[in-house]
Amino acid sequence: MELRGVNANVTLREFGCEQSLLSRPDGSSSFVQGHTSVMAAVYGPAEVKVSKEIYDRATLEVVMQPKVGLPSVRERAQEQCVRETCEASLLSSLYPRSSLTLILQVLHNDGSLLSCSLNAACMALMDAGLSMSRLFCGVTCAIDTEGQIITDPTAVQEKESRALMTFAIDSAEQKVLMSSTKGPFSVHELQQCIAVSRKASEKIFQFYRDSVNRRYSKTL
Repeated sequence: MELRGVNANVTLREFGCEQSLLSRPDGSSSFVQGHTSVMAAVYGPAEVKVSKEIYDRATLEVVMQPKVGLPSVRERAQEQCVRETCEASLLSSLYPRSSLTLILQVLHNDGSLLSCSLNAACMALMDAGLSMSRLFCGVTCAIDTEGQIITDPTAVQEKESRALMTFAIDSAEQKVLMSSTKGPFSVHELQQCIAVSRKASEKIFQFYRDSVNRRYSKTL
């Protein structure tokens, strides 16, 4: 989809990522977008409870922990978004009758939290060495009261926006694996935001590649 006629500035805040931060999980990462940061930890494949066992694939559980307090309805909704995205990317049939657990700890939230969580999750899954059919990334778009599309919005920009959308984009064909929306918007605005998110995903996947290359060039 072309960006012709899209009233948007495809700019992203500065990224930061570090993998293998934690010793106990099988994979971990810390992902930073501006002042938003999330730590992700992956456990498994491991033994699963009989009540949760799926005979032909792994059982994936996602837990999102807020910076303070107990998880709310918002965290539960975001857990589902992350789980759906991971299930669409993981080759879970290679791990039948086993358990995979992804824990996301919010360190700081300054907007675009769901997309940052998706990015942290993908990097942690990569660090765990789990087989995946594709990588994925998260992109958040806000539409302000004047119809401008803002990519990777801050908390203030989210609060002032008319609509907010987060998309999970796959690395192979730039398909939308998951979408989460809030507020009123037109079909045309939705299409615009998808086009912008696809364009922004190119920068994120390039950051993935650069981050992994830097990591392994130091160990060789």
